[in-house]
Amino acid sequence: MQIGIGFFIGLASTQVIADNYLSKPIKAIVPFAPGSTTDQIGRAFAVKMSESLGQPVIVENKSGANGIIGADFVAQAPADGYTILIGTNSTNTALKSLVKNLPCSQDTAFTPLGYFGSAPLIIAVNNDVPAKSLNGFVSLAKANRGKMIFAYASTSQRISSEMLSSFADIKMTGASYKSGPNAMTDPIGAQVNMFTSHFGVSLPQVQAGKMRGLAVTSLKRSPVITELPTVNEALEIKGYELVAFFAALGLAGMPKGAILKLNQAINKGRQIKRLS
Repeated sequence: MQIGIGFFIGLASTQVIADNYLSKPIKAIVPFAPGSTTDQIGRAFAVKMSESLGQPVIVENKSGANGIIGADFVAQAPADGYTILIGTNSTNTALKSLVKNLPCSQDTAFTPLGYFGSAPLIIAVNNDVPAKSLNGFVSLAKANRGKMIFAYASTSQRISSEMLSSFADIKMTGASYKSGPNAMTDPIGAQVNMFTSHFGVSLPQVQAGKMRGLAVTSLKRSPVITELPTVNEALEIKGYELVAFFAALGLAGMPKGAILKLNQAINKGRQIKRLS
């Protein structure tokens, strides 16, 4: 009988937590800088989630260390559903393979709340680079082995460039930046030769003619900028693909009622917001 009473008390407590959820604003942590693609997507969904939930979803940027700082901030918060992470494949997949001692486990610290969408990256060079195509850039890099410099501010940006080096058998030198918008300044200013970055950061610059787009990193061309070939098309190869995903994550152990409500709000937002 005591076990049964304890069981029902536990159920009642869980229900109370679920019923009381959404009694205050939700904090959404973006682990990258203002203006980054993750920031743009996070803020767009925060607006739609606020409308659906009836509570403000306040975005805070905690950038640095390729997203580690922001992800760890969320991992240290209470698992009550009021602090969530706007995560990516950088913060929640790739880091464990690139960093030996992460402050929190990508596999066990978080629970998925909802999927925002995905988008490829654009490989672009500064306008002073004489190459007019990705194949031309590869030839230039082969003739200047190790001298071509690429910028990166996330693991997706770094890995996509390293993958290009591997597939094309070239050697480039990476330059690390704190954020995508910050990294964009040097390729535009010709201090860096190449930058493979997310659409939210690079597409406006390419369309404005401030940088020269060479290819997209997906298997198919992007409907947003159809004139750019895929890497596979440009180099006449197979198997190159890097597509970034964006999602909301909470802490492991969050109340199930909170997970359900946040998931429903995200799904409603996805019906309106579509990524390239």
